[in-house]
Amino acid sequence: MWQFVVKIAVTAAVVVASTEIARRSSLWGAALASLPLTSLLAFVWIYLETGNTQSIAALSHGIFWLVLASLPLFLVLPLLLRSGWNFWSSLGTACAITVCAYFALVWILGRFQVQL
Repeated sequence: MWQFVVKIAVTAAVVVASTEIARRSSLWGAALASLPLTSLLAFVWIYLETGNTQSIAALSHGIFWLVLASLPLFLVLPLLLRSGWNFWSSLGTACAITVCAYFALVWILGRFQVQL
């Protein structure tokens, strides 16, 4: 149980640090947020709990491909915001487009027999 609490605390600290840094400097906030911190934390937690490096390799492989589908979010969101859309509509639309991109990418990867 204590491991679960430590995981939550460390993960929350990373997210809070990212947002606090971003409030002070968009450059450094973006740099920190662009790091694959969630992935790195997942790798560490999986390794500490199981020692299974094959699971980590499979997860890393899947993340590599699926990160491509997340890129539209970072293009569409600022485009909509700069076009005068309100925040929530922009965020919702960008997320919906990103979800579609995930489904499309998974379908395309399946057609090329790429296993996730």
